[in-house]
Amino acid sequence: MTAKYKAPISLHRCHWAANEWNIPYHDEEWGVPVHDDRILFEFLTLEGAQAGLSWDTILRKRARYREVFDHFDPERIARYDAKKVRELLKDPGIIRNRLKIAATISNARAFLAVQKEFGSFDVYIWKFVGGKPKQNSWTTHKRVPAETPASDAMSKDLQKRGFRFVGSTICYAFMQAVGMVNDHVTDCFRYKAIK
Repeated sequence: MTAKYKAPISLHRCHWAANEWNIPYHDEEWGVPVHDDRILFEFLTLEGAQAGLSWDTILRKRARYREVFDHFDPERIARYDAKKVRELLKDPGIIRNRLKIAATISNARAFLAVQKEFGSFDVYIWKFVGGKPKQNSWTTHKRVPAETPASDAMSKDLQKRGFRFVGSTICYAFMQAVGMVNDHVTDCFRYKAIK
């Protein structure tokens, strides 16, 4: 068992980082550039699962998601059958939405096709920001967009390749999570650390 995260006291954070689930996520993960295909697939899956729900809900269920979805191994998930779907629909530790579960399985297949075409999902997905993080400089969270032309393009291309639950807003949240954009506000202690 890992030690519980102790948040640094008296640091200014983005407004949404306010509880035991999202403070460690904010301080350690959000906005840090990710180039590991498995982790990219995890975030793509979780952002899709979050649609219509709060991110805190997903963070609370994240450990269980990792367990029941084979640590987000797309090769294993791509082989899930109807029996596995029935098991997942009975698991209270995840979002029990048939469409989202089915999308995770079909997205795993689409993900493998992208890896085959580009050599890695990382090479493919980072092309939407020219291969390096976009450094924003928002002074208030009210200026942070929900979607951008880059997330629109990503969404359109992913959908063309058979991905589901990848609308522009979901894609932008994914881009924020995996560090394709730095959307920490400028007075957040993480802004300069990530920049």
